[in-house]
Amino acid sequence: MLLFLLNLVPDVYAMGPSPQGGGNAGGASGFIGSLLPLILIFVIFYFLLIRPQQKKSKEHRQMLENIKKGDKVVTAGGIYGVVESVGNNTVVLKISENVKVKFSKGHIAAIRPASDED
Repeated sequence: MLLFLLNLVPDVYAMGPSPQGGGNAGGASGFIGSLLPLILIFVIFYFLLIRPQQKKSKEHRQMLENIKKGDKVVTAGGIYGVVESVGNNTVVLKISENVKVKFSKGHIAAIRPASDED
């Protein structure tokens, strides 16, 4: 049984020097050539995914810094309200008559235009 299993394993030979005897000539350019597709993929990912996401995040952060009393907003959960007060990290929204709710600033998704219907 052991001989049968050993016959299934192919013979492995060590790679010898090249027949020209040149050693490893051109190895550095081959290494850079093999890294070129990886670098190209990273550049494509940066311009298509990373950069637009950073831009969107920066715009959202600026929008949150500019929230003021009276702004009509929409939360990430889809709740429409009017800003009653703004703290450092929180916003109090009036969502109905005599109903005020405190939200984290980060959960404000957008500021609605003043002409937007309720």
